[in-house]
Amino acid sequence: MAIAAIIREEIPIPDNVEVTIDHEITVKGPKGKVSRRFDQHNIKIGKEDDKIILEVKFPRKRDKAMLGTIKAHINNMITGVTKGFTYKMKIVYAHFPMTVKVQGDKVIIENFLGERHPRKAKILGDTKVQVKGDEVHITGIDKEDVGQTMANIEQATKIKRRDPRVFQDGIYLISKG
Repeated sequence: MAIAAIIREEIPIPDNVEVTIDHEITVKGPKGKVSRRFDQHNIKIGKEDDKIILEVKFPRKRDKAMLGTIKAHINNMITGVTKGFTYKMKIVYAHFPMTVKVQGDKVIIENFLGERHPRKAKILGDTKVQVKGDEVHITGIDKEDVGQTMANIEQATKIKRRDPRVFQDGIYLISKG
């Protein structure tokens, strides 16, 4: 049985993307710039020509898992600065017509289930939220910020102490892109 002494992964860098590596990885592209710090001592991150190189020597199971995770994060950063991420949500109500609006770095949901006090959801990072009729569009270049903003909006309209089969009001994810 042979043991792999070095595992090496390569991530190609597109033409319109610039990557710098020092203490953190910075990816610049047509849509903007994303930076992230990876604190994995066993995994060496470098750059050769037009590729990002991830290397781990004498890997253990945890090191192999972290190698794949870091590779996925860097691919998401490259996708974000080239194409961006867009999530679409649908505003659903049956009993009380709710109004959704964006104020600064918060999404305000008024008249949810007839409540007098508005519910609020935080918008993270440089994420942009637009309300168009009964749809909410969330766009940005950082996948984690866009996804967490979507989750914050969905959690703000979570119904407690009522039958979810009857009260299906809320704001729900319909597509990712």
